[in-house]
Amino acid sequence: MLEEKYEFKSSLKRTLFIIMAVGVVLFGIGVMQVSSGGGHHEEVTASTEAAVAHDHDAQAENAHGEEATQAEGEEVHEAGGHHEYHWTQRLFANLWINNVFFIGLSIIGVFFFALQWAASAGWSAGIIRIPMAFGSWLPIAFILMVAVFAAAMPSHALFHWLDPSLYIEDGPNYDSIIAGKRGYLNVPFYAIRGVVFFGVWYLLFKALRKNSLNEDLNPSDSYWRKNRTLATIFIIFFGLSSSSAAWDWVLSIDTHWFSTMFGWYVFASWFVSGLAAITLIVVFLKEAGYLKVVNANHIHDLGKFVFAFSIFWTYIWFSQFLLIYYANIPEETYYFVERWKSDHYAPYFFINLILNFFFPFLMLMTRDAKRQIIFLKIVCFVVLFGHWIDFYLMVTPGTLKENGGFGFLEIGLIMIYATTFLFVVLRSLAKNPLVAKNHPMLEESLHHHI
Repeated sequence: MLEEKYEFKSSLKRTLFIIMAVGVVLFGIGVMQVSSGGGHHEEVTASTEAAVAHDHDAQAENAHGEEATQAEGEEVHEAGGHHEYHWTQRLFANLWINNVFFIGLSIIGVFFFALQWAASAGWSAGIIRIPMAFGSWLPIAFILMVAVFAAAMPSHALFHWLDPSLYIEDGPNYDSIIAGKRGYLNVPFYAIRGVVFFGVWYLLFKALRKNSLNEDLNPSDSYWRKNRTLATIFIIFFGLSSSSAAWDWVLSIDTHWFSTMFGWYVFASWFVSGLAAITLIVVFLKEAGYLKVVNANHIHDLGKFVFAFSIFWTYIWFSQFLLIYYANIPEETYYFVERWKSDHYAPYFFINLILNFFFPFLMLMTRDAKRQIIFLKIVCFVVLFGHWIDFYLMVTPGTLKENGGFGFLEIGLIMIYATTFLFVVLRSLAKNPLVAKNHPMLEESLHHHI
């Protein structure tokens, strides 16, 4: 039972490659569809313009001052009116969404792994090798992030602040708000931050994994003590870097908008997605005859995590939404106006809430539901897709305005990324023992009962 080794069978590899091939075909069809129209100019919908005008009036009534009026007016100019669009922007936006989403799954796997060591958790000792394998995606994620950012940089397709004309005083495109953030939003500093984030994450992941695997060969508790220290360092660094990464990779798309809760919001979306992915893999391995150390009580705990952090994500979502709308600050409310009152994005706005709160809340409310594998499969699949929609809503309106869409291109890319991520994770699982047999807390996990 403790000597289990996962076999990444050729039949499963073939299935993943078939799904990936279908994704490539759908992606190709999607590219042909969106590229057939070429570049054009498109206006925002009348409903969005009306909403922006309403916010502008609200600002005047509340007399926030000349500076707030100027900021709101500049943001309306940036987000409203005419917006030049080319189909490659949609391609870059979707690549970026998938990059950020799957980075989240990977780093949350390492975070969850580290959290178990730092907390001296016993219940999870039999499953910690699953989230540990998620960290193997980090080097690939780094390469993809650099490639997409570099490819999109000349056209400013993802980040408006990359346009050098915004910083020329007295120039036609000068933007005082963006220019004021130049000390933070500049390519060298941006690149340095990204390299530091990935570098430290990956180095700490490798050290944690090495100690965990060495523990299998040497039952001494020295490796466990080392990992407790490393895990604490990782958690502290992750707490700081995850917020900064959220500002850099997502929030800076909407350069005029800010939220003091945005780092927490992205973390919450990442965390519940990572928990759903961990739960799915544990469940599928259990069904395949692996993880004999896992019983219904462990499954129940994973279900509780998905349930609880779906509620946590909703709490953060509502807090951010309520505070900004209740304060009625026009230069901040535009972010929600663009998503909630737009004919184009409003359906996704409500789908986001249904998939990520109402559905998991109602499905996993009872104790028995958290122990039923079929319920967990359905909920976890829905939560993963729901939080992909969440990142879609974070990225697409700011980059594409009213030119966003959801079709073959988006579906194809999701399939390509998901199968590649699964291939990397399962291959990593197959390289090492599936159970940490000398983990000091394993005995507690074997007798775990709730």
